[in-house]
Amino acid sequence: MVDQREFRDEELVALCKQGQGEYFDLLVRRYMEKAFHIAFDFTRNSETAKDLSQDAFLRAFSNIRQFDGRSSFYTWFYRILVNLCLDHARQLADTSFQPEQEAIAGEAKRRADKTLETMPKKQRTAFLLRNHQGLSIADIAKVMKTTEGTVRVYLHRAVAALRQSLVEFV
Repeated sequence: MVDQREFRDEELVALCKQGQGEYFDLLVRRYMEKAFHIAFDFTRNSETAKDLSQDAFLRAFSNIRQFDGRSSFYTWFYRILVNLCLDHARQLADTSFQPEQEAIAGEAKRRADKTLETMPKKQRTAFLLRNHQGLSIADIAKVMKTTEGTVRVYLHRAVAALRQSLVEFV
């Protein structure tokens, strides 16, 4: 097999679109660790993170012909992964809360989690992408398909909400 550093993402995508799906494996190897960490930051569960990252790669492979190149492959893939993570979180929100989790977590953590849970999806997503994944505001804007100014507003509101919920712990 050819060394993955010899190909840019765009070249690998083009080869996959031409029916040479084996080149997708190079993209998987290139981004598997990042994908796992992103999913883990959303789920805080290794097995679920592994499943979600694998599902994201399967979805990307299945839809590779729809990738139009307006963004980088990574940005496109990242959006797929984040959407899967958000879908998973929505499904969990529909189930009952585990009381043993509440007993383990401290009051400050519970409040922060609750604030993140109840904040609007776009604010939460921007906050997680910035603070858990370390993405730049420009990259967050691309992933969320919005302007940098809007991302800054989302981040400001998310931080303000967290500060307000934790004010008695400071």
